[in-house]
Amino acid sequence: MHLKTRHDSQGSWTGESGPVRIGDNPALGRPRPGPFVCFRRNPLSEVNAAPVSAGTPTSTALLPVELRASFSLASIFGLRMLGLFLILPVFAIEAGHYPGGDDAAMVGLTMGIYGLTQALLQFLYGLASDRLGRKPVIVFGLLVFAAGSLVAALAPSLLWLAIGRAVQGAGAVSAAVTALLADQTRDAVRTKSMALVGGSIGLMFALSLVAAPVLAAWIGLAGIFGLTAVLALLGVGAVIWWVPPEPQAHKNLPRGNLYDVLQSAALLRLNLGVLILHAVQLAMWMALPAMLVQAGLPRAQHWQVYLPAVLGSFVVMGGSLFQLEKRGYLRGVFLTSIGLMVLVQLALWLLLDQSPGLLTLGGLLFVFFYAFNVLEASQPSMVSRQAPANARGAAMGVYNTLQSLGFFAGGMGGGWLMKHGGAHSLFAVCAGLMALWLALAWPMSASTGKVHEPTLKAG
Repeated sequence: MHLKTRHDSQGSWTGESGPVRIGDNPALGRPRPGPFVCFRRNPLSEVNAAPVSAGTPTSTALLPVELRASFSLASIFGLRMLGLFLILPVFAIEAGHYPGGDDAAMVGLTMGIYGLTQALLQFLYGLASDRLGRKPVIVFGLLVFAAGSLVAALAPSLLWLAIGRAVQGAGAVSAAVTALLADQTRDAVRTKSMALVGGSIGLMFALSLVAAPVLAAWIGLAGIFGLTAVLALLGVGAVIWWVPPEPQAHKNLPRGNLYDVLQSAALLRLNLGVLILHAVQLAMWMALPAMLVQAGLPRAQHWQVYLPAVLGSFVVMGGSLFQLEKRGYLRGVFLTSIGLMVLVQLALWLLLDQSPGLLTLGGLLFVFFYAFNVLEASQPSMVSRQAPANARGAAMGVYNTLQSLGFFAGGMGGGWLMKHGGAHSLFAVCAGLMALWLALAWPMSASTGKVHEPTLKAG
């Protein structure tokens, strides 16, 4: 078959409907009969094509479809996480009003069982999204989460509240959401897109610290769970009507398997890292509120420290992370952020006997949130780059499973350390864990991993 084309001085092949760049992925369309070869290009699939040449949008600028994907998927994360975070500041007190709420161990189990069921199912959801499509899996998971919220809202006892929390955890859509975002963004802008998701989580956390006490007094814990169900259903609407369609190229990929993910040393380091990061994040809050109270700030006013620290960290991260990544310094920023986490834990350990003031604690929280947000934004991006494209869902599933286990381990381990060794032991162990992660992460690379791209046979 003779294919008639023209080649111009800019390195483009010109066909019936205009230039086709040499770097374009031929799997994004099929040749159409005619005097020239032309590939119909789907902008939703095009975002993962090879780097564009001069005259096209810059490699670090989000395309319109990438902006839509980033904001819509960040809203889904945000709505879901707001529903979860709203109960954190009030759960221990409000759960005591239920029959069986006088059992502290049962209250702890009810609180933590969400992370356990989520950890058990994250990988399955991610793997299912590789085979059944991202959006159907996300919608199903959000409906399960909404059902669990309704069970918790109607719970007559602490046992039924625990069942509702377990069902909530069974709606483990984080892996499918992050895999879909990776499908719909290019490598060059993926950290920026992941940061929008991380930003939505951080903002919802800050908002929950302010809103939770007010809502608990107004509608109670049952009302908060009912609100959580409504937020989950709004997320379903966002998936159906706002999130861009799945790229056709993803649907045509051969399906990956767990071996493709577990054989990668780079992915294993990232997975261990997210386990440590979230264990430390949750564990340190076993002691930090008491330090703020000791510094003279009542518990109901802790948001006055948390909120500026969170918002300020986002501003600084936005002005530094993306520019440094653009210049090729992502690995340096990543390792520096882990090092900052080590220093924060050591500083908190050293200050325990010195009664630090609010300004000192606020400064340390700012550094903590900055480092945490950088790591939270860059790690999923790095996982999506290192994973084969046909096993992204499985890779994000393993990653989010370890993340959920980190929450569970941080809660359980932090409570045990506070009981048997106090805050000194807690911060010392947290510093040691972060130092271990820094040593393991040192040889890792922030470069893009090999991606399995489909090919189109001529015929």
